[in-house]
Amino acid sequence: MNDESILKLLDVFSAADIAELDIQDGPQRVVFRKDAAVRAAIAPAPQIQAAADLPATARLPAEDGRAAFPESFGGETVASPIVATFYDAPGPDAPAFAKPGDRVKAGDTLCILEAMKMMNHLGAEFDCEILAVKARSGDLVEYGQALFEVRRL
Repeated sequence: MNDESILKLLDVFSAADIAELDIQDGPQRVVFRKDAAVRAAIAPAPQIQAAADLPATARLPAEDGRAAFPESFGGETVASPIVATFYDAPGPDAPAFAKPGDRVKAGDTLCILEAMKMMNHLGAEFDCEILAVKARSGDLVEYGQALFEVRRL
């Protein structure tokens, strides 16, 4: 095992929902372990928090010209299941997966979350209308951070 193969193993291990990885290659042995708090932050399903239905709306401009994200539009919140970089589209010139006012079906991709060089597609858990996108493409998002506000259809 060389340093490059160990780093690749670490990337895979970090993204996986496993507690321990023990690999032996001849006289070399590598052991990776996670505590329960780390495992919980890696792969739980997106959190959904219920609220009242309100009409769809878009991002509001802030004084500095960047988009501001109001506290709530009254829908359900789709939260990030991992710490990652948020991408709203498959590429810089591609249209966004989900924009305010869009209706998406269960399983449709809402965004891509990049963690440890792995692209994770976050899909809708149910048919819904996008009320708001609460993160900017390229933003680092935290575990549990609101990414979308939606209304069930």
